[in-house]
Amino acid sequence: MKTKLAMLSVVMTLSTPMTAGAEDKFEFPLAVSSRVLGFAPAWVADKKGFFDREGLDVVVTTTRGTAPAMQALAAESVHAALASNDGVIGLVEKGLDLAIIAGGSKTTHMIMGSKNIETFEDLRGKTIGSSTLTSGTAFLLRRVLKEKGLEYPKDYSLVNVGGSGPALIAVSTGNVAAGILSVPLNYRAQEMGLNLIGKVSDVFPNYLLSSFSVRREWATRNRPQVVRFLRALLQARKWLGEDRNAAAQFLAAELQMKPDEARKGLDYYIDNRAWETDLSVDVEGLKAVVEVYAEQVELKGPLPDAKKYVDMSFLQTAWKELGWR
Repeated sequence: MKTKLAMLSVVMTLSTPMTAGAEDKFEFPLAVSSRVLGFAPAWVADKKGFFDREGLDVVVTTTRGTAPAMQALAAESVHAALASNDGVIGLVEKGLDLAIIAGGSKTTHMIMGSKNIETFEDLRGKTIGSSTLTSGTAFLLRRVLKEKGLEYPKDYSLVNVGGSGPALIAVSTGNVAAGILSVPLNYRAQEMGLNLIGKVSDVFPNYLLSSFSVRREWATRNRPQVVRFLRALLQARKWLGEDRNAAAQFLAAELQMKPDEARKGLDYYIDNRAWETDLSVDVEGLKAVVEVYAEQVELKGPLPDAKKYVDMSFLQTAWKELGWR
């Protein structure tokens, strides 16, 4: 009887920490504005166990848009959001105490024309597809076209066709003369015979499209957990570059993409530094976002300093703990 009790005691002693460990994971809900390749570090950190290894119970919610992602963050429904930076900037300018803590991706958008549209000049007098006409992407498109000599609305018209997927359909069916597509859908468009007119990066080479943001006060109170969150993302980003074949296979399955598109897209993001290897925030790229945002909302006075939206201290600690600095 004593032997049985002793064995039972050992079993209970061994099993209790495992159960406690699972229960003690820190809940860390994350809002992601769309399910796209550009947000690959988040998908990898979630599905490849990097968040788990940092003791975080991260539940990822895809919100289908920047506005709902930022609303969830402001309402304290999530602890962090991965979304377009114009959303963060807009809420900070309205008085919310939010901060960008890590870079997401730079823009990979390209302007693709229908089969008879090959140059910017060919777009004069035509209808171009974009996302919602008040979105940052739409204003970014307008700025690029302005640099190429086309003024809105005098020289062309814009219609809302949605994101890159719907835009590809609209261009390929001839409903619009051109659209703005992100990598890797541009490759599919070219295979369909559509024409690459130009890249947004030709005009805005460092435009920081997206980032990870938090509520400053909450993040300060929970600094160790935020640092662990960033440690997981950093290791996920590292994994993406270590074995591109495995990474491309994962992304193709996770995002339901063609394997060759996933590989081409992955190569583009890494080779063109659309993701920084250390997830640092490119302040010059963020300045470009501020500039476009100011035009978007007709902001009066001098442009805000891009640094006011950023707190790199959490990321710097994560680098140090990983031995990256």
